[in-house]
Amino acid sequence: MNVERYIADRITSKSKDQGSISKPIVKIGILGIILGLSVMLLTVSIVVGFKKEITKKVTGLAADVTISNISFGSNGEQVPVKISADSITILEKIPNVKHVQGCALKNGIVKTKTENEGVVIKGIDDNYDLEFIKKHMLSGTLPELKGEDASNDILISENLATRLDLKPEDKFLVYFVVQHDVYDSIEKANFTKFEQRSRNFKICGIYKTSFSDFDNNLTFVDIRHIQKLNYWGPGVVGNYEVRVNDFEKLESTIEAINDNTALNCQVISVKDSFSNIFVWLDKLDINGVIIIVLMILVAVINMITALLILILERTNMVGMLKSLGMSNVNVRRIFFYISLKLLGRGLLWGNVVGVGMCLIQYYFGLVKLDSSTYYVDKVAIDLNWVSYLLLNLGTTGVCLLMLLLPTLILTKITPIKTLRFD
Repeated sequence: MNVERYIADRITSKSKDQGSISKPIVKIGILGIILGLSVMLLTVSIVVGFKKEITKKVTGLAADVTISNISFGSNGEQVPVKISADSITILEKIPNVKHVQGCALKNGIVKTKTENEGVVIKGIDDNYDLEFIKKHMLSGTLPELKGEDASNDILISENLATRLDLKPEDKFLVYFVVQHDVYDSIEKANFTKFEQRSRNFKICGIYKTSFSDFDNNLTFVDIRHIQKLNYWGPGVVGNYEVRVNDFEKLESTIEAINDNTALNCQVISVKDSFSNIFVWLDKLDINGVIIIVLMILVAVINMITALLILILERTNMVGMLKSLGMSNVNVRRIFFYISLKLLGRGLLWGNVVGVGMCLIQYYFGLVKLDSSTYYVDKVAIDLNWVSYLLLNLGTTGVCLLMLLLPTLILTKITPIKTLRFD
């Protein structure tokens, strides 16, 4: 029979008695652990979940890597990028590359009976991965892109539809400024000519990502419209988008892509294109670390206080045990077992509260956010059981290590003084 553990069990059961001085202190200590661990679990889940959700939205609409021409047109329009089919195949064989797709961007002005609105027209083809957009469709369908002729379908955001009072099946005109080089036979020189063109589109569907940077003006059409407007040939695109499997390996993937593209191409990471967003997300890690450190301090201070009260309340018992021949190590072991038991209770209920709140938010989304400010309409939660386990192990290790300090007082207690005091 383990004597130290038996005595520890007796002390913890006695501390529940109504007349025990340590009873409220022990409860506060356990509550401190419950509060600290539950807040830490929520912090990790929210910070990681928020970062993943924002990253997913940015890469879903703008891709992880963009390959474009290093030059720009005189009015800021895209200059087509030319990459051979063999080069595309090589890019797709790079480890971590999931998909390579071509697209094109062009500015336009939507004109309805009552409103005019500037938009960004994104031309895509049937090779474009629309899984992200499909998950955020509110009504209608995706554009039809497989026909022999260019489809007049256009996919717009809910923000744009609300501002212009539009719905699926509605039609409207989009005006473009088109530039192309013309040779003047008299002057014997080339000059750039600007023209106004228009296209009539029909709304096929409406999407909503709650990411205002895109939702405010991004629309999707058949890329053949932009190819024709820009006097490009079939298959010519404004840029290529590369999607990766593992976002954590993005930097090494970009290096490999750079090694396999021409000198007139620039390879841009989504972290560079939207640096303000990713810098903001990185700062969330600092906030998370600060919260975790503070919560560990709260738990440790509460546990140390509870253990000190228990030691002071049991001073006479300690003196008696020492007079019977128990060593300092064994006496300290008794209070170590007490600490372990109290810590276990706190961790158990801390996990129940913390993980329970995470599960409720994950499945029901009770806590809402302003999407215009936070880019999401509810608090995002990442259920990562490995992180939860590491938090529990870390909290246990730090608390037990710090709780060894107050047990040093036990070595200063002598049987003569305690028995004389009694």
